[in-house]
Amino acid sequence: MTLRLSDQQTEALRKRAEEEGRSMQQVVLAALDEYLTRHSADEEVRRLGAASRERWRDVLDRLGE
Repeated sequence: MTLRLSDQQTEALRKRAEEEGRSMQQVVLAALDEYLTRHSADEEVRRLGAASRERWRDVLDRLGE
């Protein structure tokens, strides 16, 4: 895989990596892991919310009346 960054992104990444004492690759991989974890959790919350709405549909309808 090739990741193409703008000059500004490359410079910001280089500075962040220097500040953290890590390689640019390590910073990118950590950011990717965080992104994937966050979005996976969001999907799980949506799935559980949909299941709960279906389970409690009658009660929610009555509360809305």
